[in-house]
Amino acid sequence: MEFEGRDFLNSPPMKTVRFGGNVANTLAKLQQGDSSDYELIKHQLTDPDIKDAQIISWLQEFRVCVTQLGKDHEQLIYVLLKLPWLGRNQAVVEEYLAFLSNLVSAQTVHLRACLRMVVSNFAPKRIRIQEGNVDFSDSDDEDENLPRIFDHCHQALQLITRYVPSTSRFLLPILSEKFPFVQKSSRTLECYVHNLLRVSVYIPDLRRDILELVISKMLTLDVSAPRSEIEEVESEAQQDVSGASQDDCLFNMDEEEDSPLNSRPERAVMVHPVAEKLDTMMTVLLAFIKDVCHVKGSVDIEKTKALYRDLVSVFDKVVLPTHASCHVQYYMFYLCSFRLGLAEAFLDHLWKLLQGPNQPPILRQAAAGYMGSFMARAKFLPVSTVKACLDLLVPWLHLYIDSQDTGSKAFCDVSLHGPFYAACQAVFYTLIFRHSVILEGNLKKGLAYLQGLNLERIVMCQLNPLRVCLPAVTNMFAAITRKYQLVFCYTIIERNNRHLLPVVRSSVGGNSVSTNTNPLDTFFPFDPYLLKSSGKLIEPIYQVWEEPSDCVIDVPKKEVRKGSMEEEDDFLHGETPHGDSVVGMTPGSYDSHLHSPRSVGSPPISFLQRPF
Repeated sequence: MEFEGRDFLNSPPMKTVRFGGNVANTLAKLQQGDSSDYELIKHQLTDPDIKDAQIISWLQEFRVCVTQLGKDHEQLIYVLLKLPWLGRNQAVVEEYLAFLSNLVSAQTVHLRACLRMVVSNFAPKRIRIQEGNVDFSDSDDEDENLPRIFDHCHQALQLITRYVPSTSRFLLPILSEKFPFVQKSSRTLECYVHNLLRVSVYIPDLRRDILELVISKMLTLDVSAPRSEIEEVESEAQQDVSGASQDDCLFNMDEEEDSPLNSRPERAVMVHPVAEKLDTMMTVLLAFIKDVCHVKGSVDIEKTKALYRDLVSVFDKVVLPTHASCHVQYYMFYLCSFRLGLAEAFLDHLWKLLQGPNQPPILRQAAAGYMGSFMARAKFLPVSTVKACLDLLVPWLHLYIDSQDTGSKAFCDVSLHGPFYAACQAVFYTLIFRHSVILEGNLKKGLAYLQGLNLERIVMCQLNPLRVCLPAVTNMFAAITRKYQLVFCYTIIERNNRHLLPVVRSSVGGNSVSTNTNPLDTFFPFDPYLLKSSGKLIEPIYQVWEEPSDCVIDVPKKEVRKGSMEEEDDFLHGETPHGDSVVGMTPGSYDSHLHSPRSVGSPPISFLQRPF
């Protein structure tokens, strides 16, 4: 027997029956000590098969009595906030939003509970899958209703903010509390970060704090995935794919088009699990930055300046003090590519940090590292800006030498002169990358400029910066400056090598002995970007290492220690060059290790085109 399309005999009855009195009478009975109907209401509200019509009916009654739902009714409010209103038809959603608006405006004591309910839906819900006798729990990443669910969550949060202006003060701790663990899936992290950044659009007072929260979480991932580890995992995976491709060609030549290896995903995926999560989050962050700064395809100056101030503040607070992060700092690199003025403002900011005597030395050294790496790697920086920065750095080095090169502190000591050595290395590193641009067009004028820097005085001073800088930087700098007769460094390098004392590695135990080739604990923050998807935005604005045409590479004569070179890249991992047109010492005994620039994957999605 069928009735209106339903199998009457084999289907349960439609739930149209309600037990107990209406909400107003039930609350009146509760005040008199009769809680039977009150408990019955809570039980009916928790029915997993509750119908849309029932939810609407309940909510309409509760809206009438909302002034009575004070702190004593926390359990009932908890049940109401657990109602499955998301994903229901539009009538249920509108009724629930109206109920929320009435509740928070009449009973602000429940504000935190309402905010927690909304924020808890910023990531896909967990689902339980049973296979045999084993239960698996994971995020429902493929829910097609996610875009609609997230839209309704933001609609609810905007309504709450409208009725309770102080919402932002209570919201931020909840956003932090509900942030998914970094072990969660990439999709869960992507959804949550995307929704946090959406919140910052309509609650601008929270934007800086939200950016700090997101970037701090990303840094946690970044420092837990060392560059060498990502390179190793990705390289092994690429070799496995190449081997599988060859086997497929040998044994399945007639089925080439059907091979799973030929079906490439739209988005490049990192094999390293932590790198994949970081790549996903960086893709969302960079897309957000782009969409905030651009209006109808053009950069909006005022919006961009406001975002720059927020991001620089976060940079100073959490990024600059973090050692050896590989990728997160690239959000500043990307932002600065929008306008030359932004890049110059960032360099000026770093310069002030470097020369600020009240700043901790470790932060001054980090600022110098960022300056040098930014000037070397930012393809969008014109040579005039690079020269302007050198005209600040080099005179400062000479002034420092004037004050320190004589007296009781006129000796090589990183603990005494750390910022000076970091600034020297920044200058050397910048010249390695930019010397050809400075010299091109007018060789005579370019050489006059480089000679005017008086690099010989810096190299020859008692503080001996060549002894402290990374060997690969020192060797490349020596080769280039020797080529153009700017300064002859090899005598000092040989002398430093003779005086370099071995240092026992207490961390590895035993009798292991090695030389400390990185006393500054240097890292170059804008080393090649390894993440594939978000890297598509970085590739066009990034200056990769190109071997100078005026240098020749010798075959290395001894194996490079992995531990001393793991933070070096490009020419830093290459064979040491030397000038080919000047007779003199050949630095064939100095090691480095060259590798090619990393390939990048498909472009990231636009932030406003939601990735759900």
